[in-house]
Amino acid sequence: MNTATIKVRSAWPLMITAALILAITMGSRQTLGLFISPLNTSTGLGIVAISFALAIGQFVWGAAQPIFGAIADRHGPARVIVAGGLMLALGWALTPLVSSEWMLIVTMGIIASAGAGAGSFSILIGATAGRLPPEKRPFAAGFINAGGSFGQFVFAPLVQALIAAFGWMSAMFVMAASALATLPLARIMRRPPVAKSGSKAAATSEIGMRAQLRIALRDKSYWLLHAGFFTCGFHIAFLVTHLPGEVGLCGLPAGVAATSLAIIGLSNIVGSLSAGALGNVFRMKWLLFWLYLSRAIAIGLYLAAPKTSFTFYVFAAVLGATWLSTVPPTAGLVGKLFGMRYLATLFGLTLLSHQIGGFFGAWLGGVTLVSTGSYAWMWYADIALALGAALVNLPIEEAPLRRTRAAVA
Repeated sequence: MNTATIKVRSAWPLMITAALILAITMGSRQTLGLFISPLNTSTGLGIVAISFALAIGQFVWGAAQPIFGAIADRHGPARVIVAGGLMLALGWALTPLVSSEWMLIVTMGIIASAGAGAGSFSILIGATAGRLPPEKRPFAAGFINAGGSFGQFVFAPLVQALIAAFGWMSAMFVMAASALATLPLARIMRRPPVAKSGSKAAATSEIGMRAQLRIALRDKSYWLLHAGFFTCGFHIAFLVTHLPGEVGLCGLPAGVAATSLAIIGLSNIVGSLSAGALGNVFRMKWLLFWLYLSRAIAIGLYLAAPKTSFTFYVFAAVLGATWLSTVPPTAGLVGKLFGMRYLATLFGLTLLSHQIGGFFGAWLGGVTLVSTGSYAWMWYADIALALGAALVNLPIEEAPLRRTRAAVA
């Protein structure tokens, strides 16, 4: 039995555990839009104030990942995930006690979001990628990413049912309890060996973190990835935060929003696994091009369609196929360009760009609604940014695929 096969088989428990952790951390975060209306009714803080707190959370989630990623790269991911689980549980548990905007920013925007960042993509994908041969890494990233989508599929209807039956505070306490489930899972996330890949990556795999960062920050392709991922964050944060509000403006019940979020999660399981598998067949920059372009088309068709429950469900299914399917090819390109040694740090920085976009998507959605009475201008911005993101990925200097038996042996 060859070394690559041993690595693949030993990585399955790690991949499954990483997917479960992401299901919890992402599942709870992606349902926060369901809390906006009841939180506003309970506290009277206003849509803009709540949207701003959630926007801060989007940024903090992204900013935490390169920091926690650097710690995980040096000391292993297990301690990082434990710390994140405790912070996530604390943030959710304290949120029902808030009475002011700054308290909401601290609990939901900083504590919980930083905790979720410690158990998110860069740490989990980085911990797994080093155990796998290069041709298996895109699938692993897609598999872990699908875990986050599965979490959204489970959490969205569950949270909406809890809010309807017991109130938003009880639902938040349940989310806090669920975050503690990441603690025993962290024990399995021991540090894997680092595998080398690619000529450029191999040449830099043994250098220090600062030197690797300098190399990456001088690379045009790395910055183009950041630009595209900014748009992805803008889209996702706007939708996950304000889709319930859009549903309400159309005169439809809150259950339509919860079901739509669940459909997005379910559809993205297929999209993530497909993106991971296709990363071994097509160049990843072309996958990103088509994913972003399809978003622009889907949003344009949604705007032209009658606003019924069925429209929202179809829109959710189509958009869900691209929802976080950008993560496997983006992480794959970072690893392809710079190797696995500091993947958690370098991919964490791209996620920071993603969440800077997320900050503006969440915050400007609330501002636009209060200023104009609708989300129309946000949808137009979504289309324009998606088209720009599709084009900006094309100049990325990705090495050609090498489909040889030696690569998969």
